[in-house]
Amino acid sequence: QLQLVESGGGLVQPGGSLTLSCVASGGTLANYAIGWFRQAPGKEREGVSCINYYTDTTNYADSVKGRFTVSRKDDKNTVYLQMNSLKPEDTAVYFCAGAWDRYPDICPLLDKGKYVTWGQGTQVTVSS
Repeated sequence: QLQLVESGGGLVQPGGSLTLSCVASGGTLANYAIGWFRQAPGKEREGVSCINYYTDTTNYADSVKGRFTVSRKDDKNTVYLQMNSLKPEDTAVYFCAGAWDRYPDICPLLDKGKYVTWGQGTQVTVSS
């Protein structure tokens, strides 16, 4: 069964950058739209960004537009989340998740229920 593995989290100062990676294990990301979600202590898990499989169309939460960039590696089996100008409020556990790509629909960012496989998460802490 397809599993997703995140990496790249860590501690960074405000204004700094991190790049998260999401890699498939036990399968490929073919036909999956990939979403990035985050969950801070005491808060609900929220959608951050996502990317379609067939068109590489991207979608972003308003809170990260202009600072975060989601992309796929050329072989489409790795998805990245480049995070710039990080703020303390970006501190959270970040998860990647896969949803069946329903071309031509844009990947779902608000509906976590459409994602069928999830990684274990990677901690991002933004602090001075």
